[in-house]
Amino acid sequence: MNTITCANRTYTPSKVVCIGRNYVEHIEELGNEMPENMVLFNKPNSAITAELHYVGEACRFEGELCFLVAEGRLYGVGFGLDLTKADVQNGLKAKGLPWERAKAFDGSAVLGGFVPLEVPLEALRMELWLNGTRQQHADYGLMIHKPEAMLEEIRSFMSLEEGDVIMSGTPKGVATYRQGDRFVGRVYAGERLLLETAWTAL
Repeated sequence: MNTITCANRTYTPSKVVCIGRNYVEHIEELGNEMPENMVLFNKPNSAITAELHYVGEACRFEGELCFLVAEGRLYGVGFGLDLTKADVQNGLKAKGLPWERAKAFDGSAVLGGFVPLEVPLEALRMELWLNGTRQQHADYGLMIHKPEAMLEEIRSFMSLEEGDVIMSGTPKGVATYRQGDRFVGRVYAGERLLLETAWTAL
């Protein structure tokens, strides 16, 4: 089973719960409809990886603030990339079919380390840099659904196990990538850097 770390502890998530369409500008950039309710989907443990691999020319990266669930609460915060086979997803959406083939494949949840969540949620913001250029950025205020609401909604119909991860949605700026591309994800509390994670696409 794949693992993640937070404060020198190792966790084995049973799943990654992803929040879709959680930023207005990202919904608009992909031409999607504004959902009436929170959009959720899962990635299995086998999707979790610490390495970023090139999957294909139609595979899109989506940088996201991530939350580790432990001790019955949002325990840690980290940065992750939700990889999406865009061509596959578009075909599935057109037929009204589930997204797993496009979203839940092995290696599709690229996660760095986590740090304990010891700052107000309202202070959190993220940045993703691609080859030295800021590609994505967002803060708590831009989220349609806030982290505590995500936790409540998920628990309304599904159990969260110790170490499970919530990927909180992606802001605008998603794109495809190539081998050798350099990604740097940063999580801040206001202006204070909480963590930085870097990947080079293999």
